[in-house]
Amino acid sequence: MHMELATAAGSTGRPNEDWAATALPASGQGGTLVLLDGVTPPQGDDGCVHSVPWFTARLGGSLVELSGSQRDLTLQEILAESIRRTADTHRSSCDLSHVRTPQATVVMARWDEREIEHLVLSDSALLFEAPDGTVHPLLDDRLDRLPPGSLASEAIADAQVRNKEGGFFTAAADPSVSARAVTGRTPLGRVRALAAMTDGAARWTEMFREGDWADCLGVLRKEGTQGLIDRVRALEDADTRRTYLRRGKTHDDATAVYVVL
Repeated sequence: MHMELATAAGSTGRPNEDWAATALPASGQGGTLVLLDGVTPPQGDDGCVHSVPWFTARLGGSLVELSGSQRDLTLQEILAESIRRTADTHRSSCDLSHVRTPQATVVMARWDEREIEHLVLSDSALLFEAPDGTVHPLLDDRLDRLPPGSLASEAIADAQVRNKEGGFFTAAADPSVSARAVTGRTPLGRVRALAAMTDGAARWTEMFREGDWADCLGVLRKEGTQGLIDRVRALEDADTRRTYLRRGKTHDDATAVYVVL
């Protein structure tokens, strides 16, 4: 088995809000993967005295611990318990009801000798490669299905669609959001490799359209996780007219994990 991870901050002036880890073996068999993309809050009060990296480190640490040791719990149950644990660590000092309380996208995968269980919440990506080379993206596409204008501004998004019915969901302080995650189980024999990436790394496919998901996994196989991130950074630097970078940051935090089973 081969596991590889690379990450790069979007800016030298602020901390990387992504978080990722792998564990092998999990409960003496198989392995587990966790990847989080912390949601950068707008300037101003978010009701919390803690940073997004503080949040992702605690949530991610709990997810790895439980997914690596508690085979009797599903990934949905593990996400709910980890959100609860993390919320309890700062419930007394912070307003966890604030729409911008620290939050993150979540990708999880856990495998044993029989199957792979997966969970995806919000817009980070998980890819499964079959033995014949076919690549299956496992995505939470709710952001792509939002009503027109829902993301016109942060204020509109927060008021209308962030962690709301008919909108999109992230892991924040409400454990019940785990029920909103995209989940499933796949026989181990149908997967020879898997990859997880935050949207900063997925820009190679989703923003710059350099290739489809199969091509993206091919870059990971040939050039590794750092190779994919380097390609994204080169594309961002070359887009001086902001043909593709019409919205958002020139460079986003970018993290990729690649596992060959």
